[in-house]
Amino acid sequence: MRRDIVLRVAAKFIMAPLILFALYVQFHGDYGPGGGFQAGVIAAAGVILYAIINGLGAAQRLVSMALVERLIPAGVLVYASVGLVSMALGGNFLDYNPLAHDPVHGQEWGVFFVEAGVFLTVFSSMIAIYYAFASRRAS
Repeated sequence: MRRDIVLRVAAKFIMAPLILFALYVQFHGDYGPGGGFQAGVIAAAGVILYAIINGLGAAQRLVSMALVERLIPAGVLVYASVGLVSMALGGNFLDYNPLAHDPVHGQEWGVFFVEAGVFLTVFSSMIAIYYAFASRRAS
């Protein structure tokens, strides 16, 4: 792909709107379709597109495997922490009402952090799967 200049330039133009769309889906998930899972897959698709166009080594310099291995459990930890904080504040696991002074704000904060945890886990899992398959040698 090094010699396909049109493809490389087109991918550069696609990358920024793709990541911006992933952020839109992430933050719009409270009000409509979307959320952490969809946004994580869209953002991972951007990194995978970068890897396909520029090579696996360039993508791993952008998002290293060590970072990916840390983000997978970090997302799960964020998700579980919301539930544990809810319990510590007197509610049930993942009961968002006690997270703020008003139950409506508690719901907003709870959903925001849960979706952030899902985003981190899905984003990093998709990249880990791609890296695992892309780094295999043909037999």
